[in-house]
Amino acid sequence: MDIQQLKVFVTVAKYGSITRASDILCRSQPSVSAQIKGLETTLGIALFERTSRGMIVTQEGERLLDEAISLVDRHKQFMQEASRLKGSVSGVFMLGAGRHSGNGFVSAFLHLVSERFPELEIELKHLGSAQVIEGLRDNSLDMGFFTETESDTSDLTLVEVASFGIYLAAPPGIIRTSDPLDWQQLADQIWIVSSHDGCCGRWANALMEQHDICPKRVIKVDDEAVTRTLVASGAGIGLVHVNADDNLPPPKDIDLLHRVRKTARIMCGYLEARSDDPSIRAVDELVLDLLKSDASGATPSMLQLA
Repeated sequence: MDIQQLKVFVTVAKYGSITRASDILCRSQPSVSAQIKGLETTLGIALFERTSRGMIVTQEGERLLDEAISLVDRHKQFMQEASRLKGSVSGVFMLGAGRHSGNGFVSAFLHLVSERFPELEIELKHLGSAQVIEGLRDNSLDMGFFTETESDTSDLTLVEVASFGIYLAAPPGIIRTSDPLDWQQLADQIWIVSSHDGCCGRWANALMEQHDICPKRVIKVDDEAVTRTLVASGAGIGLVHVNADDNLPPPKDIDLLHRVRKTARIMCGYLEARSDDPSIRAVDELVLDLLKSDASGATPSMLQLA
């Protein structure tokens, strides 16, 4: 029995699927199945029941699962502490990033990590903000960047890394911006709305409820950056992210009709219970260093909100 078999056991138990586990572990499905079979042979017991609904942990497997999770976590901490003692941080670091979580900051951050910790392998996953938070809580992510939500995040250690405003925007010249908005007239326009797990998707639905409108035609997109492109091309109106700095000139490719939210914050965080994790501690220091350099104006071009 080795630690890799335990990692496979824990991952298959968590997701209930060899296919899903193979994606998470970046292994082939036959390899994952072989690891499970090998572990079961070594232990002399069945850990899973194979069903049409997936892999179900047996009663015996359930009794071993908590200990397996603990061993995997302790192995990771052991290797990270050993790396710290020899003056380096190594291993795999799972990083989640919301679909619009300050790409300029994330790029600068990744560049700095590669310079400071060349032995640390970063795996970046682009997810919705809610999925990033969920990943932090179930330990599938070590750290994440996401747009602040209304949900309780008191179990996370967070720092603000950027911010942006949310505006209802239209193609240039389509709607008179000097007149009070006629919301019923706006309902006749084509609306471009992002998915519900994105901040603009949530705020778009709230805006429609607030003004009691139901757009006749809606184009749904799964990426908030696509909304900006479609609005600028004349495809319709929609909620977009705009730099929160009021001193900057308004965008030229779109007309801003209505400010929905002055400031939406982009957060970087990790699970507070893992604050002693050597890799998280080291990477968190880089985030703080980057924020200090931004405040001093040392790297202004790198930290612009994308």
